[in-house]
Amino acid sequence: MNGRIPVLIDSGFRRGTDVVKALAIGASAVCVGRPYLWGLGAFGEAGVDKVLAILRAETRVAMAQCGVSSIKEITPEFVRRA
Repeated sequence: MNGRIPVLIDSGFRRGTDVVKALAIGASAVCVGRPYLWGLGAFGEAGVDKVLAILRAETRVAMAQCGVSSIKEITPEFVRRA
């Protein structure tokens, strides 16, 4: 990472758009502990698989709406600051 410290973000991420925004503002990775646990508690391993599939699909859609096909293409310009 060229001397950069990896930044992991974990707090209330429930949608793919949240993941894209976090990556755009500089996160190296996004943790999704709570949705993972909801899936596990509700439907076991299959629930976790479904939660991760939903997040993956939503992230892909959000990236497509931004016109990018790779996480490396996500930049801070995709986030509007109020």
